[in-house]
Amino acid sequence: MKYIFVTGGVVSSLGKGLTSAALGALLEQRGLKVMLQKFDPYLNVDPGTMNPFQHGEVYVLDDGAETDLDLGHYERFTSGPLSRRNNLTSGQVYDSILRKERHGDFLGQTIQVIPHVTNEIKARLDEASKSGCDVVITEIGGTVGDIEGLPFLEAMRQFRLDHGAQDVLFIHVTLVPYLAAAGELKTKPSQQSVAKLREIGIQPDILVCRAEKPISKEMRAKLSLFCNVPVKAVIEERDVEISIYEVPLMLEREHVDELVLAHFGLSHLKQLENGWENVVRILKYPAHTVDIGVVGKYIELQDAYKSVYESLTHGGIANDCVVKIHRIDSETLDREENIQKLAGLDGILVPGGFGSRGIEGKIRAARFARENLIPYFGLCLGMQIATIEFARDVAGMTGANSTEFDEKTAFPVIDIMEDQKDIADKGATMRLGSYECELVPGTLSAAAYATPTIRERHRHRFEFNNKYLEKLTKAGLRIAGKNPQRNLVEIVEVPDHPWFVGVQFHPEFQSKPRKAHPLFREFVKAAIARRKES
Repeated sequence: MKYIFVTGGVVSSLGKGLTSAALGALLEQRGLKVMLQKFDPYLNVDPGTMNPFQHGEVYVLDDGAETDLDLGHYERFTSGPLSRRNNLTSGQVYDSILRKERHGDFLGQTIQVIPHVTNEIKARLDEASKSGCDVVITEIGGTVGDIEGLPFLEAMRQFRLDHGAQDVLFIHVTLVPYLAAAGELKTKPSQQSVAKLREIGIQPDILVCRAEKPISKEMRAKLSLFCNVPVKAVIEERDVEISIYEVPLMLEREHVDELVLAHFGLSHLKQLENGWENVVRILKYPAHTVDIGVVGKYIELQDAYKSVYESLTHGGIANDCVVKIHRIDSETLDREENIQKLAGLDGILVPGGFGSRGIEGKIRAARFARENLIPYFGLCLGMQIATIEFARDVAGMTGANSTEFDEKTAFPVIDIMEDQKDIADKGATMRLGSYECELVPGTLSAAAYATPTIRERHRHRFEFNNKYLEKLTKAGLRIAGKNPQRNLVEIVEVPDHPWFVGVQFHPEFQSKPRKAHPLFREFVKAAIARRKES
């Protein structure tokens, strides 16, 4: 097995995750089986309880693991299976060590960072050798120089010593900033970053340089000299013009895959069919354009609804269409003039979320979509919002609500799940992971999936209250899918509407640029139809 470690320097959010995912895509095109994983130095056990303002979205896997959003990039770019074993945090490392110490596994030893913490980290890497993959790409979160990241880097240094340099490769992603006042790119931050890495005992094999402007031959030679990296291994990675799906093509032009294969002695592997050119072609020269409004409360954050935005893009690619996303703060929809602005949209999507802030604005958006025949797509909370709105304004249940927002509502059409009522802990206690859903023939959802049974990923505590099922269906709400084990309503639709679907699950976690999720594909198709009609 071959191992690639991706580190970052100078600043955070440089794109280590995208670089890792894009490299994985290139190696898959060479016929290799690739697995990606993320090692995060923070002390949280997982990001499940972290504020979106600090960490962005929580990405949920089939096995119910609440993970870092970079695992979303890994799944979108590659086909390797991911589980909770693919996201390791310092919290998990120390929790495991302390449990072993209390159990007596260390036979009275003094527990130290070296070797116990580093051994625990390396053990996770050794587990990867049982996965049947050819290459494991491991992204180390944070930046070189962070105190909390030192044990991970030390473990990587030891790992290369243990397994041999020929089977381990280090890629360092760094920033080459452009100073407008000086009118030039500056290499000093990258030099300092690599120097810090070398102090730890790690020499990068490939230097990936994030830059706004082209990096000249002279500057590549300078970085090569001061960072002790061959000139051909100094890689330019500029900000993409259209979409993140240009990154594999960008790295391919820089021959990164060839450098990696040469290091591992795999240069004989030929390139298989590449589908990324077609993805980028559609995004650059689409046949259609639609405007979709995403109504949420973390709209100012790029990463809070990351998978939703990407899945809309995927739905567009499947329809030869570019989706223009309009981020709408649900709290602004308390004013009529703002509500009327929704009329110019070709579709409205309400994503998941927690808490009462902005809820009434989301309900108004769902009502506007229903009454004005605008395609509507509700995800998790967005499905609950659609149910509340229908109960209030169609079924005559004045004041209907979710007990999450109003515990004393007369019509709790959304209520906490029975097995959630006595749970006190917040982390990893929701209904998480992949569950079965049986579709009702003749519904929009059944037509989209073209299969009677599906499995989708969940992350919620509240559910459709079956006490009101009969009254809501008599009023016209259509139940399009149920979980057969619990009789839990998973999908609701509004008949006599071009496309109005709410799902209790998170379909955005199973969408890829070259294989759009069926519901996102059909939602965008409905938006295109509305645009043509109007």
